Amino acid sequence: MKSIELDRTKSLLEEPGKGHNRFHPDIEPVLEVEQGEEVVIETRSAADNQLSRNSTAQDLVNTSPNRAHPLTGPVYVKGAEPGDLLEIEFLDITPSDWAFTGVRPGRGYLKEGFESFLAIWDIENGFATSKQVPGVKIPGGPFMGVAAVSPSHAQFQAWSKREAHLLARGGAVRPPQAQEAVPSVDPIASEGLRTGPPRENGGNMDVKQMTRGAKLLLPVGMPGGLFSTGDAHYAQGDGEVCLQAIEMDATTTVRFRVIKDGTSLYRMRGPHLSHTTYAPPTPQRFTATIGMPIHEDGANASEDLNVACRNALLEMIEVLVSREFTPEQAYVICSVAVDLKISQVVDAPNFIVTAFLPEGIFDV
Repeated sequence: MKSIELDRTKSLLEEPGKGHNRFHPDIEPVLEVEQGEEVVIETRSAADNQLSRNSTAQDLVNTSPNRAHPLTGPVYVKGAEPGDLLEIEFLDITPSDWAFTGVRPGRGYLKEGFESFLAIWDIENGFATSKQVPGVKIPGGPFMGVAAVSPSHAQFQAWSKREAHLLARGGAVRPPQAQEAVPSVDPIASEGLRTGPPRENGGNMDVKQMTRGAKLLLPVGMPGGLFSTGDAHYAQGDGEVCLQAIEMDATTTVRFRVIKDGTSLYRMRGPHLSHTTYAPPTPQRFTATIGMPIHEDGANASEDLNVACRNALLEMIEVLVSREFTPEQAYVICSVAVDLKISQVVDAPNFIVTAFLPEGIFDV
């Protein structure tokens, strides 16, 4: 069985031959495998060794965002060519024994009203617990937050152009930055796309159903596919609202299959995910808040799911604060355990987003 093994005492900056933190078609593979081979891939947490079990909220504030998402890879899969689909089957995801979730002012979905906060989680016997969020026990559902193939040269140029245009219009884009880029050579360092947003090649999708047994289909842009993964999460609520889930180091075992000419055969333009054995912790008891597109001043934001989502989340935070959690603790609980669901998009003007809180997490 082939593998990519990491030195856990080192960051990606200190071990650059094992991965990357930018997307660029010229990044060289670190491993070559056959279809059907089982491959073991060790990954670092999203903070790239900048945090430890003993870290504080101030340590979180001091982390460099330029180092986010240290990915392991790429892996070259023999036989994969542009126009094909690469199927990645996640055979196993083994978590670390600790993890973290942080709140940084100005980041996340709710950018105002919260102080810096860091929860350190102990992972044991299928659950995560934290002294910083007492009275909460989060069931595990390990998955890979980032999974991607390399963009083609044409895709890279097109995506770079569209993000530059969006940035010029005031959009939420972090442009290329050579500082702490891996690889550190140009043009990759100075032009490489950030790993923060997902794109048509996959990337930082944060789909919590991408657990053991899931099969991810990605359109191949470069010969060999050039697959990379990282940013493992022990658990997450749908939405990952404070910007972080339960973030951890992990080891994943994957198997690859190439579907020839699959992009045209299946009319695919972006990632697809399937699962035949997914069994999430099903809450038999829950509390839900229902958000509508109504502004605080009473004005109707017709059919605006973003406003409805924000209202459902803010209301859920109030529910948790009423149970004597701090706003920061409540925000973390929402990010790691509360599922945001679109309940309806037909009853105009008031579409509905619902936030579901599983009450079982308080059975400590």
